[in-house]
Amino acid sequence: MPGAEPRANSEQLHSPENEAIAREFSLKGLPDSFYDDPYPTYRALQSADPIHRMPDGSLFLTRHRDLEAIYKNTFHFSSDKKVEFAPKYGAGSLLFQHHTTSLVFNDPPLHTRVRRLIAGALNPRAIAEMEPGLIALVDRLLDNMEAHGKADLIEDFASAIPIEIIGNLLDIPHADRAPLRGWSLAILGALEPFLTDEAQARGERAVGEFLDYLRHLVTERRVRPGNPEHDVLTRLIQGEASGEKLSEIELLQNCIFILNAGHETTTNLIGNGLELLLRFPHERQRLIGDPALIKPAVEEFLRFESSNQLGNRRVVQDTEIDGLAIPKGTLVTLCIGAANRDPDVFAEPDRLDITRAPNRHLAFASGAHACVGLTLARLEGRIAIGRFLARFPNYAANGPAYRARRVRFRGFTALPVTLS
Repeated sequence: MPGAEPRANSEQLHSPENEAIAREFSLKGLPDSFYDDPYPTYRALQSADPIHRMPDGSLFLTRHRDLEAIYKNTFHFSSDKKVEFAPKYGAGSLLFQHHTTSLVFNDPPLHTRVRRLIAGALNPRAIAEMEPGLIALVDRLLDNMEAHGKADLIEDFASAIPIEIIGNLLDIPHADRAPLRGWSLAILGALEPFLTDEAQARGERAVGEFLDYLRHLVTERRVRPGNPEHDVLTRLIQGEASGEKLSEIELLQNCIFILNAGHETTTNLIGNGLELLLRFPHERQRLIGDPALIKPAVEEFLRFESSNQLGNRRVVQDTEIDGLAIPKGTLVTLCIGAANRDPDVFAEPDRLDITRAPNRHLAFASGAHACVGLTLARLEGRIAIGRFLARFPNYAANGPAYRARRVRFRGFTALPVTLS
């Protein structure tokens, strides 16, 4: 029931089945059913082994309180991935260079410098000024879908919105935007815990092609700079008022990061939200009846099906988690998807409730590494889902939805619907 008190962990069932699931859990060799519904596994881990040691010696954490504490503790836990990614990608690879230079996988001072530059272009006034253009974009996509009477909500809608918004932020010419989604999917796909040779080659190729394109774009922008109040690329090129600038490789790799971060998570937010309203028709009717509920509804979509399911940290000073000693050098996986269904924090966590309050989800992380674009992502989600539902309140599934077979990012590759 709305407003009910969360159930304490002590009341959870420590069943032999849960203990067996937790004992065998590893991110490698997951069954196909896990990609469709990881939450029974997460519940078993939360109940039987919330600080789970995996076969490689790393830790997998599922409790909200543990994740929240680690996000705030930058002294003991580092976001720098050089130690972790060198054996995964090869220290000289393009994927290693990209993922160890981008904002999200870095500590200060680089993290601080890049975040400050990006945040300056995503201030409340700038985001408010984006809203009319975002509404016009969404309405054009809705018009196109209505003309056909059916659509793939990922290809025709959810993925098209953030590509245009991020393309506008970097002022990428419209004629050049076609490869952006493919590059993003290939680069982010290489972050999966189990990396195939094919996925690694695809990611390497995508980083190389993106860098080649950006070098040309940056050269042009240096000659003809845009307005740094709106053009993030110009802002990154010009640097801070103090005169401190990013190196060329820092500049290029963080442009790639901006596209990837702004594209994938927002695509998943919109796609997951629209799929949840298909799955939970009662909540859809509540939102149709009161469109003002779109704001808490988006927060609940973020909690219930978090776009980004996993985060990572490396222990850089001996510490402890809930009394368990954790030595320096330990790698830690933070399971956002599990924490956002922690019964210690969320009443009836497996029930979608678009009026849930409070809603202390961690879909955007927390602390120094909270998503720099969270305000923009929320705005995109509210406008896209709200206007879609107002136009097509009776949309229905038109064949099976296909969920991406990924652990870190949770979303769909296809979501076919009829719109009458």
